[in-house]
Amino acid sequence: MGVAVSLPALLSQALAAYTIEFDNESEHRLPHRTSRHGATTASGPRPWLVSLVMWCNCMKYIGPDGVQFRELEPLARTHTNLPGMQRWGYVTVTPDSTHGDPKRPGPDAMVRATPAGRTAQEVWGPLFGVLDDRWRERFGDDAIAALRTSLSAIVDRVDLDLPDCLPILGYGLFSAGRHSGDTTFRPRHVETATPDADANLPLSALFSRVLLAFAVDFERVSKLSLALSANVVRVLNADGVRVRDLPSLTGISKEAVATSVAYLSKQGYVTVEAVPAPDRGQRLRLTAQGQHAQLDGGALINTVEDQWHTRFGTDAVRSLRSSLEPLVGDGTADSPLFGGLTPYPGGWRSAVRTPTTLPHYPMVLHRGGYPDGS
Repeated sequence: MGVAVSLPALLSQALAAYTIEFDNESEHRLPHRTSRHGATTASGPRPWLVSLVMWCNCMKYIGPDGVQFRELEPLARTHTNLPGMQRWGYVTVTPDSTHGDPKRPGPDAMVRATPAGRTAQEVWGPLFGVLDDRWRERFGDDAIAALRTSLSAIVDRVDLDLPDCLPILGYGLFSAGRHSGDTTFRPRHVETATPDADANLPLSALFSRVLLAFAVDFERVSKLSLALSANVVRVLNADGVRVRDLPSLTGISKEAVATSVAYLSKQGYVTVEAVPAPDRGQRLRLTAQGQHAQLDGGALINTVEDQWHTRFGTDAVRSLRSSLEPLVGDGTADSPLFGGLTPYPGGWRSAVRTPTTLPHYPMVLHRGGYPDGS
């Protein structure tokens, strides 16, 4: 029998697959521009292409009259890359009389959608229903109903007010806690919460909340973030792994690998050495500290899952696993999830190497919020 995939990996790979499929459809429908392909031929403003997360942490909460900056992050329950959203053409920020720097708006600054931002809102909003319908068609009504029920059973009992997406990772690639750069998530009073409010959440929001709850529990204890532990550290060893092989081994982008390697090297978890001729490039080796972190990270994932059996009930956690495992499989190209990942011809993902696996924790970076750090 194969080794069971960890619970956060199952959640991560499902979320990454949903997001990539959402992003491919968004790219197909939205006038936009990218560095690789330039601008689409559609008339009108064409913003820089970004991922699903930037709807959930920004554009979802900007109404026709805009929103004050002081209100935006409490509404989203996480931070956004506001300078990026300005630079990419989605929003404008009108500073208040006290703060004149648009990159550091005051609390009374108004954030408003540009014409391109309003077009993006019109495209993104309905896409969650489209994607949820596709998943029901692909996997079956009963399977998705069971999945939603199992996810909601956890979400309804989480005592934190979590966002509908994963946060942009902070320093050390933490999602929550001391190094994330994100404020502490506010308490959620489970006894007064209304489960019906979660019943209509899109699948991506349910995946994100459950996964983030797991990351919060993991990162309360771990010296390494779940993103680093579950992705790069997981696949390394003391003999060395070529850096250029890490994207295919982990499912994260070269940019996310570079960010990970820089932090791990600085903190003493890995050594970076040149690969001797005839090969080129660099090789990573786990230090003794890194080997301990690898063992500790795997053990802590198991510990948190065991704690969830007590916290949420064994039946709830087993139901979550049993609803995820048929969809995710082993998370490689043989996974049923890959049936929805084929990009449209001409899309930016059609011009890059097809992934052979999906991340064991999404690498949501400030670059645009893509789940693999692209």
